[in-house]
Amino acid sequence: MKKSLILTVSWMVMFISCFFVSVLIKAQTELEVAFPNLSFVRPLELQYPDDDTNRLFVVEQHGVIYVFGNSDETDTKNVFLDIRDRVNDSGNEEGLLGLAFHPDYKNNGYFFVDYTASNPRRTVIARYQVSFSNPDSALKSSEFIILEVDQPYSNHNAGQILFGPDGYFYITLGDGGSGGDPQGNGQNRGTLLGSILRINVDQTEAGFNYTIPEDNPFAGNTNGYREEIYAYGLRNPWRISFDPETQWLWAGDVGQNDYEEIDIIQKGNNYGWNIMEGFHCYDALTCDTSGLILPVWEYSHSVGQSITGGYVYRGDRVPELTGKYIYADYISGRIWALEYNGTAEPVNSLIKDTNLFISSFGVDQNNNLYMCAFDGKIYRFQSTTGVEYGSDTKNLKKFRLGQNYPNPFNSCTEIKYYLKNSAQVILEIHNVRGSLVKTLINEAQTPGHKTAVWNGKDRKNNIIKSGVYFYTLRVGGFKKVRKMIVLK
Repeated sequence: MKKSLILTVSWMVMFISCFFVSVLIKAQTELEVAFPNLSFVRPLELQYPDDDTNRLFVVEQHGVIYVFGNSDETDTKNVFLDIRDRVNDSGNEEGLLGLAFHPDYKNNGYFFVDYTASNPRRTVIARYQVSFSNPDSALKSSEFIILEVDQPYSNHNAGQILFGPDGYFYITLGDGGSGGDPQGNGQNRGTLLGSILRINVDQTEAGFNYTIPEDNPFAGNTNGYREEIYAYGLRNPWRISFDPETQWLWAGDVGQNDYEEIDIIQKGNNYGWNIMEGFHCYDALTCDTSGLILPVWEYSHSVGQSITGGYVYRGDRVPELTGKYIYADYISGRIWALEYNGTAEPVNSLIKDTNLFISSFGVDQNNNLYMCAFDGKIYRFQSTTGVEYGSDTKNLKKFRLGQNYPNPFNSCTEIKYYLKNSAQVILEIHNVRGSLVKTLINEAQTPGHKTAVWNGKDRKNNIIKSGVYFYTLRVGGFKKVRKMIVLK
């Protein structure tokens, strides 16, 4: 993309770009199995209805939804809906992908699903109704098709559905699949693919089982744009969520070859795919970036290869995560917390490095956060009080910062350092005036020898001028500074 905020790093270093000094992590968080007596087959969605019953619903990819009481001791799950005969899950990214309860579910019993079907290959958005004689069972015969969208390939189906704070219904659709968006759907507003849609499912009009909100960005247009589109230029937005406090719509958009990204979705915006991937041009020969919206955050495929979008934490189990966007990478199993308030530069921290394939996040009626993993378990965070990164002041002082090599350098140089114990680490480049040029590292790291690589570009991906620069390593509350010389 045209404005890279991340430079190449050594494979030895887990690297995530960040631009602002973060506070120390005040307490570690650990994962625990939330419901040890329950297990599932490829769970990829957890939802709850706003009906004061304190129940949770878990979606299995092959087409089954289970319901159970939200209690640590629960050992019973009931089949809420089984539509395996309607769901095509033959592709790795196909299946029953999404579940959303109507805001007035307590009274009308409506809920909605997103699944892939065959002959022809398509995405189906359907409404069902619960059996009022048995609240743990849905009426399979009540299916009412809201929308169907043809899918040219088996991958990039997105699949998230949810109701926004405005009462409207949001749907994520990927670019149609294959690789590199061969049909150009991401930038084509004449198709629903590669977009987040926004519709009113409480009304119908001639030929449609929904209506278009009057304030949709392309409502009433005469250019042939689909009026359902709320935002576009997305590759495969795998999980979106609203922050109940700020009402921002967060999205984790799965990348192609190099970068995963996090976006805050706003009405009418173009998020760049397939012109851009993260902050970078996807095809440098055809990279007109005018009018494109950059992501809030990206990370490279040296860190992970398939983002799982999450939630801004608003629960009470782990107070230190409050207000942070919690997300994961499906391939690497890493879980992070991203702090962003819309003005200061974002701050990203690694929470946990796991061996789990985390497919989705969900919250309960108290906004406590859960994770679905393909080992069949549902996980949640617990706080480990009394443990701090940087609490061992004596050992923190024992970090070492080496001289960069080569020095002077032209296009690339290595910076080596050593940590005595775990700490929040910040590695920055400054010019002789003290202005920040680039943040190379800003994350919690474990002890050991580390190597970072700088390609001589600033945080806007511009090649810097020849001259004297300084690199600063901050470990906890301590820092060391060394000088480097760039010759062009």
